[in-house]
Amino acid sequence: MSLVSCDGLEVTFGHGRDTVRAVRGVSFDVARGESFGIVGESGSGKSTVLRAICGLAPISGGRVRIDGAPVDTPRSAEFYRNVQMVFQDPYASLHPRHTVDKVLSEPLAIHGFADVEDRIAQALNDVGLGTGFRFRFPHQLSGGQRQRVAIARALILEPSVLLLDEPTSALDASIQAEVLNLLDDLRARRGLTYLLVSHDLAVVAHMCERLIVMQHGLVVEELTRSALQHKAAQQDYTKDLLRASSGFQPPTPS
Repeated sequence: MSLVSCDGLEVTFGHGRDTVRAVRGVSFDVARGESFGIVGESGSGKSTVLRAICGLAPISGGRVRIDGAPVDTPRSAEFYRNVQMVFQDPYASLHPRHTVDKVLSEPLAIHGFADVEDRIAQALNDVGLGTGFRFRFPHQLSGGQRQRVAIARALILEPSVLLLDEPTSALDASIQAEVLNLLDDLRARRGLTYLLVSHDLAVVAHMCERLIVMQHGLVVEELTRSALQHKAAQQDYTKDLLRASSGFQPPTPS
């Protein structure tokens, strides 16, 4: 059984002439422990899929299932224990007046955890920061450190699924590889399942076993990592994405 499943997912915004079908009949299944990619140009609907899964965008049709069970609207506390999201911009996703301690302790308080001290220390160690960062404010951190805090916040409830919305696109190139390697290591150690949205095909080729390509809210193609590495796309749109990815060099197949 798939851990995450979308069946005919639809997301519509607005009414009448202002109606926008942002996601149109998107279907895919993600196995437990898999890293699954969603790629496409800006406005293709890829980030909206993640937002629909976690309840930040309205589902107007189709179904989302987690571990075989349809998700409720609004999402339950148990859903958020199991599914967490890491957003694109670490500068916007952390409250500027909250310390790292406050950022990490808040979800624990909401969900009623008692072992707050141990969990905060473990979360900071897991993302390579350590407890010395616990009482710093976001403005005292680099972009990469902020994104590590955002990852720690997502992990602190011990979810099984992380929704990753362009998690490195706001970071300097020198920091991107560090964060991607951290995410790879965390998935291996914790058996996590990833849904990764990115416009960067090199990131997707590094992180994901399979991916879908979206255009105008539709899935136009599904590829394996090997097919992406060998540029074995079938659809013209996907071929155009590969050509447009300036500097994209697929990793050498192992």
